[in-house]
Amino acid sequence: MMCGGLSASKPATAETQEIADQVKPQVEEKEKKKFPVFKAVEFKCQVVAGTNYFIKVHVGDENFLHLRVFQSLPHEDRPPALSDYQTDKTRHDKLEYF
Repeated sequence: MMCGGLSASKPATAETQEIADQVKPQVEEKEKKKFPVFKAVEFKCQVVAGTNYFIKVHVGDENFLHLRVFQSLPHEDRPPALSDYQTDKTRHDKLEYF
């Protein structure tokens, strides 16, 4: 993968779900609601000084969110941080840089 470029879309992995789960409380606080379903379904990543993950998350019914999560380099020993998110997404909306 090219440093700085966005990867191709891939099916979510256990690692992707773990990252989504770690930022779920931040999303719920910003949206002022609880999500009974929060399942990562696909992702893209961008290598910077760490990694930006763009994650499509199913949140129930036909509703999806797009998350941008920053994971710092391992030696920094920091948890993933929610950088931004988009609401009102569908299963067919493409993950793109935002």
